[in-house]
Amino acid sequence: MFSVREQKRGKVVVAMSGGVDSSVAAALLQRQGYECIGVFMRLGHEPEEQDQAGCKTDTHKSNRKGCCSVGDAADARYVAGLLGMEFYALNFRSDFGRIVDYFVQEYNAGRTPNPCVRCNEYLKFGKLARYARALEADFVATGHYARIGQTPTGRPAILRGTDISKDQSYVLFGVPPEELPRMLLPIGDYPKRQVREMAREMGLPVHAKPDSQEICFVPDNNYFELVARRSPQSVKPGPFIGPDGTVVGEHPGHQRFTIGQRKGVGVALGYPIYVTAIDSENNRVHLGPAEELLSQYLVAGEVNWLDDELPNQRRCLAKVRYNSQPAPATVSVGPQQELIVQFDEPIAAITPGQAVVCYEDSRVLGGGWIQKISRTPPAE
Repeated sequence: MFSVREQKRGKVVVAMSGGVDSSVAAALLQRQGYECIGVFMRLGHEPEEQDQAGCKTDTHKSNRKGCCSVGDAADARYVAGLLGMEFYALNFRSDFGRIVDYFVQEYNAGRTPNPCVRCNEYLKFGKLARYARALEADFVATGHYARIGQTPTGRPAILRGTDISKDQSYVLFGVPPEELPRMLLPIGDYPKRQVREMAREMGLPVHAKPDSQEICFVPDNNYFELVARRSPQSVKPGPFIGPDGTVVGEHPGHQRFTIGQRKGVGVALGYPIYVTAIDSENNRVHLGPAEELLSQYLVAGEVNWLDDELPNQRRCLAKVRYNSQPAPATVSVGPQQELIVQFDEPIAAITPGQAVVCYEDSRVLGGGWIQKISRTPPAE
């Protein structure tokens, strides 16, 4: 194990999921002299069996890739005990319902949601931050692979994680700017393999625990089933529309599809086809060749800008999905305070409902939620 400095640097509420990343984050902060309080957020999902907090009552945590199981809570509590930390399990299930409702509504509207970004915005650096203030804590910390830096004027900023393959700065763009001074990201300077090695050296039993791969409230990864179960009146068969505008087949519900999807379409046109657009109002799914997926412009709303000033024809790198690489672009602000992003080269499968996040080198400038895409400049 390791020693803890006697002099305290402040009180920190650490969001502990029971995984290796948040466990090492808590241990590092304690090593650095912070007074740490571990918090497990019971978010809840919809399995057949649930405990009173909405968490699955199975005990096979080693085979699960989601989170919020009873086993995960037990792991978080055990690590906190090893570290000698206070620990609380908070029931955020009713609050998390807002995330699930958003998820279902976005699919019904023909968009592809990103609940992890919303969870960080609403819960981890929203409700949990308010809980931390009630405890008179100075900071909130998580196990995200991102870092805290500064803008040119010295304001706190979010930076990409050192391990670019694990970088999670994209999902943090929605953190309210006023929360950045109270935000700690202890593992952002380390590669994943080193985090696991530190956990092993510290004697933390979660050092080999698999990473979460799925959305926590969809542990079987079946998004369509969840949407159909929660809004059966909205899921209906409809037409597939080919590139020439004719009906080429029938789909079971537009909610099953996302822009850029190729697998599972079930229609053959003699060449590779993709979902190129979703018309939720008319329940139509449009299909076409790969070149129809290319767009050079997007408009994004619900802007959260973390840099010192809103952009005016500013050069940046823009990222349109979690697992994509940032691409050279120019970002500006439209008449309704929306972001207009023009990429240097067309980008494939830009998807409404996802976030666009703008960077300057490794620093997050800000971002917004993609509303429209086009091949030509959007009309003012």
